[in-house]
Amino acid sequence: MRAVAVNLAGVVESPAIGPSPYRVDVDGHPYVPVGDGGIVLGVALGDLVSAALGDHVAPGATVGHPDQPARHGLTAYACVGNPVVVRSGAAAGATGRVFGKRGEDGRLLVWLPEDALERLRPGDGVAVRAYGQGASLPGLPPGVEVLNLDPWLAPALGITAGPDGVEVGVRAVVPSRLAGNGIGRPAQQWDVDLAFPAGDPVLAALRLGDLLAVADLDVRHNMGYRRGHVTVGLVVHGDSPMPGHGPGLVPLLCGPADLLRATPDAEGHVGLTEHALAAPGTTPQGRAG
Repeated sequence: MRAVAVNLAGVVESPAIGPSPYRVDVDGHPYVPVGDGGIVLGVALGDLVSAALGDHVAPGATVGHPDQPARHGLTAYACVGNPVVVRSGAAAGATGRVFGKRGEDGRLLVWLPEDALERLRPGDGVAVRAYGQGASLPGLPPGVEVLNLDPWLAPALGITAGPDGVEVGVRAVVPSRLAGNGIGRPAQQWDVDLAFPAGDPVLAALRLGDLLAVADLDVRHNMGYRRGHVTVGLVVHGDSPMPGHGPGLVPLLCGPADLLRATPDAEGHVGLTEHALAAPGTTPQGRAG
């Protein structure tokens, strides 16, 4: 059986905020959540998750849809690595890639070159060639599942599948007790925030675009605890002062720890880069079968 590609429409979003500009941090202090949504300039893949002074800061643009069911479809079907084309506005014709997704009502995170982001405005239309949900990787052993990933991107992320298991390098392996906002949600539509304690050495070294493994976390359906399973995901947004929130992880792989082997490399790890996203991909362009 062959997975299919789907053409989707979306709209670049403006940051949304309630009648009060404040959120409350873990110590009860109010703050203004700069950088949570919209078009974010001056932040890039490879930056430390704690480098930007803001809340849930992600590089690039957030994309949604004014019709809520269509928004859910956009978020569920689109995968990391899918191609994106800006269809209207001053940046029309610019091309980029999906590099993540967010929860709540559902939002895609889209990487575009910086010069295109500078021309982009909220309300501009985009098209996404969605492909990857339900797809697999060559040689993937039974028991390990792929989600939210366009398969062409797997080699650039160092994911190697064989009959005896999957090998992948990560920044670190962390315990599932860190999992906060997103637990209990469908992993095809949500990221999961990792609520690191202050001063955690992994948090200090963590970068946007890193791969990270979470032990004892099963995301094949709704995200939740399962002893002996491991989830490998992509870090897509920065830290947050809110309790139960933190750097966001979009799940890409899940399976038993003896089949999904994540090797930590705190110093030399390289995850998803802008160079990889700018490379030509092989997302299906035409007839599926």
